[in-house]
Amino acid sequence: MSTLPADPASATEPDTPRTTVTCVFAVTDAPPPDEAVSLTPGHDGGGPLRVLAAGPLHLIVQDVPAADFGEEALAERLNRPQELERCARAHHRGVETAASAGPVVPLPMATLYLDDHNAVRAVTARAASLRTLLDRLRHRTEWAVKVHGPAIAGTPGAGTAGPADGRSYLRRVSERRRTEREERERALARAHAVDRELRRYAVAATRHRPQSEQLTGRSVPQLLNAAYLVDDARRAEFVRAVGELARDAHRSAVEVTLSGPWIPYSFARSDEAERDTHEEVGV
Repeated sequence: MSTLPADPASATEPDTPRTTVTCVFAVTDAPPPDEAVSLTPGHDGGGPLRVLAAGPLHLIVQDVPAADFGEEALAERLNRPQELERCARAHHRGVETAASAGPVVPLPMATLYLDDHNAVRAVTARAASLRTLLDRLRHRTEWAVKVHGPAIAGTPGAGTAGPADGRSYLRRVSERRRTEREERERALARAHAVDRELRRYAVAATRHRPQSEQLTGRSVPQLLNAAYLVDDARRAEFVRAVGELARDAHRSAVEVTLSGPWIPYSFARSDEAERDTHEEVGV
């Protein structure tokens, strides 16, 4: 759960318990029609999604039950995989609807305020940086590229062939480990080469932590999990470059996969500390 910073004086607890709180999905400067927003399903038990003006900016929000979205209740719900997925899907629907009319800054899932007033004050306080970020994301989308390397196999017969004395066995084990290390380094070098080439077509790029084999469902390691912010005008170039890299990598048993275009979640951050995690790329 997360919130944008608000004026402490405006965030004091009311005298009477609230039945609802304001959940903010995204910020945009080109809001979709109210009718389209209200037809988008939000969080279970909440009211219809709506557009809330905040000066030149607009928030996509929903009134949600305070009892279900209190800190303890929400934390308990999000610890259950099915509830987490349900909330994540609802959040993405809200962000997706906001993005249907123009650039959007998605907020973290379950960004909550006591009421509309607090939500508007928080966004208005950061209006300049949010407008700069919206301009940066305009006519740009995110593309995800993953590189999976070959399974690293040991040297055939390393554990059984040859003399059975201990010195020979240790030598074979050492040779096997050296071979595996070299194969792994070559595979990583290919993944880095893919990343370097694709950054030529992007205005920004970031690397996420590689996913485990349990998450990917693959029996080979993930060598690269990267996101690229690409001008829509260069979309065809970028996709073509990924295709060429995938064909070249396939000859080395390395797989390059592309997905997108996506809403630029990976680049929709205006905080300086968060922005530093992304590398601006010369075009």
